[in-house]
Amino acid sequence: MFAINGEIILIIAVICLVFLTVIPLAVNAQMSGASSNSPQWKLVWSDEFNGPDGSPVDSTKWEYDLGGWGWGNEEAEYYTDRTMNVYQENGFLVIQAMREKYESWEYTSGRIKTKGKFEPLYGRIEARIKLPFGQGIWPAFWMLGNDIDTNNWPNCGEIDIMENLGREPYIIHGTIHGPGYFGAGGPTNLFQSENKKISADFHVFAIEWDPNQIRWYFDDQCYYSIGPDDILDKWVFDHPFFILLNVAVGGSWPGYPDETTVFPQKMLVDYVRVYQKQ
Repeated sequence: MFAINGEIILIIAVICLVFLTVIPLAVNAQMSGASSNSPQWKLVWSDEFNGPDGSPVDSTKWEYDLGGWGWGNEEAEYYTDRTMNVYQENGFLVIQAMREKYESWEYTSGRIKTKGKFEPLYGRIEARIKLPFGQGIWPAFWMLGNDIDTNNWPNCGEIDIMENLGREPYIIHGTIHGPGYFGAGGPTNLFQSENKKISADFHVFAIEWDPNQIRWYFDDQCYYSIGPDDILDKWVFDHPFFILLNVAVGGSWPGYPDETTVFPQKMLVDYVRVYQKQ
């Protein structure tokens, strides 16, 4: 009886060891995601930002959003097309937020978009970015539905590939907005770095978007997914979207700069790349 029990105990121990070994591997495989180097992806559009130092962005790929009306978020900056705020340098796009008097505004920054120039439907959309930091600083890499001029926000749809609040140096947010689910009610999730501020290094922020799902990635680690069956209202992510990059200053969500906020603040973008399945 003792020998039989010993054999049983040994068998159970082996099974448990195998189980504990396999499960983490399965979880890691599920969360690691598909890299853009995977043979399933074909590069269809990119900007590597290799223009001359101090030059504006490529006008065949980008246009500027201009103005200082708060942008629906009570933002405190004026977006300009000056090469003080948006320029290329050392192989990077630089979007620079500055504290300066500009018309009636206390800050300037930049916001660019591919509207009317490149508007993908589905694929892997990624950018390698080094984030700015500080209270009231709000960098974003995101997308809007290309029908926004005839189908107002949020009905056109919005995909926030990456948003960061300067007061949350270890966290990025991934969100969608659409009819009936927008603002604070937009389905969202976050990625939290355990021991290092996200702004300390470059990181690759991406989504993989297909008819059935949108998946969010931080350095090829999937941390969130959502599909039509996960929301009660209309799924509007079935038409082309354009890409935006900006650094907002202040707003109802991030709050406003204070005495701890250092200016200027720069978001460095190594590249933006869009892949579609072969």
